[in-house]
Amino acid sequence: MTTHRTSKRRLAIGSAVAVAALLTTAGCGGGDDKEKKGSGPGYNAAVGKIANPSEKKGGTLKFIGTQDADSWDPQRGYYGFVWDYARFYTRQLITYKPAPGEGSQELVPDMATATAKISEGGKRYEYTLRDGLKWQDGKPITSKDIKYGIERIWAQDVLSGGPIYLKEVLDPKGEYKGPYKDKDPEKLGLKAIETPNDKTIVFKLPKPNGDFEQMLAMPAASPVPKDKDTGSRYGQKPFSSGPYQWVSYESNKSMVLTRNPHWKKSSDPVRKALPDKVTLTLITNSDEMDKRLIKGNYDVDLNATGVGQAGRVEALRKHKGNIDNPLTGFIRYAVFPQTVEPFNNIECRKAVIYGADKKSLQTARGGPQGGGDIATNMLPPVVKGSDPKYDPYGALENNGGPDTAKAKEALKKCGKPNGFETTIAVRNNKPVEVATAESLQASLSKIGIKANIAPYDGSQTPGIIGNPKVVKSKNYGIIIMGWGPDFPTGQGFSMPLVHSKYILNNGNNNYSMLNDPKIDAKFTEAEAELDENKAAEIYTEMNKMVSEKAVYLPFVFEKNIIWRSSRLTNVYTAHAYNGRYDYSALGVVK
Repeated sequence: MTTHRTSKRRLAIGSAVAVAALLTTAGCGGGDDKEKKGSGPGYNAAVGKIANPSEKKGGTLKFIGTQDADSWDPQRGYYGFVWDYARFYTRQLITYKPAPGEGSQELVPDMATATAKISEGGKRYEYTLRDGLKWQDGKPITSKDIKYGIERIWAQDVLSGGPIYLKEVLDPKGEYKGPYKDKDPEKLGLKAIETPNDKTIVFKLPKPNGDFEQMLAMPAASPVPKDKDTGSRYGQKPFSSGPYQWVSYESNKSMVLTRNPHWKKSSDPVRKALPDKVTLTLITNSDEMDKRLIKGNYDVDLNATGVGQAGRVEALRKHKGNIDNPLTGFIRYAVFPQTVEPFNNIECRKAVIYGADKKSLQTARGGPQGGGDIATNMLPPVVKGSDPKYDPYGALENNGGPDTAKAKEALKKCGKPNGFETTIAVRNNKPVEVATAESLQASLSKIGIKANIAPYDGSQTPGIIGNPKVVKSKNYGIIIMGWGPDFPTGQGFSMPLVHSKYILNNGNNNYSMLNDPKIDAKFTEAEAELDENKAAEIYTEMNKMVSEKAVYLPFVFEKNIIWRSSRLTNVYTAHAYNGRYDYSALGVVK
């Protein structure tokens, strides 16, 4: 799972030089938030509220992007934008509420008539399907279709790449071998899911997990008709259970969706399905994409990575009414592998944390708008249990500047009063990360720490920084990285970063090699808690325990500057989709 999780991560492209230009020429971080420039409804008009609310149908919604999906197969896709876009042609038993901001994190029924009927102490989940659910060919969607779709997650030898939470929770021992090796005549041999009739589906968990419905809200829990499954080729033309069906697709070039004639609004309380057609154009040049968006040729950036350096100046100067600046749910940070000396000593780790200039790091990331708010701890504001005011190392003190006195005190305690030498590992294809590394390098040099920057091939991340042996051999004492939640709980964000079971020989994401039974126990306690508010309190405690270990230096709670065309209606950013627009809610003025 963790090998592919990084593929869902996305980064805004920028540099300290471009940011400085923005700060001086475009008023980045200043001005009146209510100010309207251009023909859009206003700056941040779609953050926390709906911009241009409308129920009018018709027209063509035009997406543009610079990156194609990792896979459009609902069981294989792991990019965040894929999960958002897939709701045009997939449905799940449960999904996120169509609402702005924090309201989007509420789980609501989709194909099911209600949220789960939970029994047996949280180990049995039962759902009844709505009337009128149809595939694009008019055949009814049954509980068996849902079970079969979920079973495909087990076929990792054929369908690798997607999230496997459901596999881990329903079959932790890996006893089921997937539908392609299933000896059951109907290929429905997974015992953990029962389908007593076409309208009922029952999940039986070996042990409770309070986030189970969060996992069912992922596209990976979408139905797939067995007779339409083309295995590894299914992502080339998935069969639609949603309001739109595929007409054409050319990898890295284009896609066209039109209405699914058998989808009925009466059976779908979530999706508005306002446009008659949805198109996607894929190009390679991000600056050219921004130009076409600003010119009005397209409506939305599919990838939602934020307006680039060149386009940002024009957007802020002339079209401020067309941009939003939401939290993305990501934290950008440095992490210290405890296997690399001297970071096996907590005081040496604290020296870096105190010695870092957080304001400079924020500027390197893109400033308050393009980069985000200075981060105080390792649980992002969009996750239940987060407390941005919890600031154990004084990140917000001195206007975000370094605490040189505490840094030097920590150096003495770790036996390195004159500092030490280490290496910062950074992806070579992420200019903003290189800028961040340079900022950190400069501030650490002032307290005697010599940090050498070592760029590596970003496409090889799982085998380089994801390989603990490589990390130790190359003396990577500091790793620059970022992370966002798969779902908005401590399990959905923190577990791969800090739980000992995620320390892997390859594809590791617990870069700090944190192995603390007390922290692991907090996850076990939270998983067994079915009350989400009580679980959130446990994750708050877990996060404090992680912070006390001083293995992370968070930089920013990330924000992006994203573009919406003046044609768009019913636009809002959603926490559930990491600050992207809720794509399935969008309409256009014809």
